[in-house]
Amino acid sequence: MRKTITAIEKIDFSLAEETQRRLDSLTKPQGSLGRLEELAKQIVEITKNESPAIKNKVIFVMAGDHGVVEEGVSAFPQGVTQQMVFNFIRGGAGINVLARHVGAKVIVVDMGIAEEIRIQKAKNFRDKKINFGTENMVKGPAMSRVEAIRSIEAGIEVFEEELQRGIDIVGTGDMGIGNTTPSSAIVSAITGAAVSDVTGRGTGIDDKTFAKKQGVIEKALAINNPDPEDAIDVLSKVGGFEIGGIAGVILGAASKRIPVVIDGFISGAGALIAHQLEPKVKDYMVAAHCSVEKGHRVILDYMGLKPVLDLELCLGEGTGAALAMSVIEAGIKILTQMATFQDASVSERGST
Repeated sequence: MRKTITAIEKIDFSLAEETQRRLDSLTKPQGSLGRLEELAKQIVEITKNESPAIKNKVIFVMAGDHGVVEEGVSAFPQGVTQQMVFNFIRGGAGINVLARHVGAKVIVVDMGIAEEIRIQKAKNFRDKKINFGTENMVKGPAMSRVEAIRSIEAGIEVFEEELQRGIDIVGTGDMGIGNTTPSSAIVSAITGAAVSDVTGRGTGIDDKTFAKKQGVIEKALAINNPDPEDAIDVLSKVGGFEIGGIAGVILGAASKRIPVVIDGFISGAGALIAHQLEPKVKDYMVAAHCSVEKGHRVILDYMGLKPVLDLELCLGEGTGAALAMSVIEAGIKILTQMATFQDASVSERGST
């Protein structure tokens, strides 16, 4: 983990001026393509490539279970995590549909599912299980500090293994029944925001369950007292294995100067962990969208990230990341494929 963090370079924005000149020379009014132009510039700076191409898109769906589910904080039983993982592997979930739509590969990673996943010859599945789910965080730490570090390192490993097959852009996704509860705890612990300001209804819980969920998060924070200055402490006490894995993917991508598209609330919690470990990762991240989960806005504001989309999504899985990838790719194609005024023999503004 430390080796990966050390390898993350500060983006110097040395190509910003030249990229802006290229964008301003294209056959359009200056700045008329708004965020597409901003995204194109960001990808150039991340990759240090004046004409980048986004061909190999990979979305990592990190899966794990949570002991806190026994407190009754979710509308779905824990077994759904395993069932959905099989759905991902078969290609039948929302993320699979949207990934195919944008030409992305989906890699499903068992970070800590409560059951053993027995699969033969599944090219899109990786076993990085840390443990069979976390402990119940209202009774003590969700995991040991060693397990927290291992979860981050497993995320780095799965990224680096796939990098050998080619990656131009990374998306993060998640699966884990109950994982909005530890995510809310992480956000509250790191940002200092009140639990009530970062806790949403997850998969659609009723008022009684919602009130219980907030109480559970407050209790977990009081019992464990995570140190907001120590990301590993926060992750170990109130986090999840898949959240640590997401943080690892982000750190790994940044260390190789590969842009990483952050999905929704759970991915945002992983991004917070990565950001606390190394603030330089912020410039390597693109916020895919703003989730319905209200804590996601707190995350984005804390890190100073501007979402590409706002489609009232809250599914997770990496669905928002897949959609945002297509927008980012569009921005790159504008930069690299659109004709300049000179190329097209079109008169520029103010010319006679």
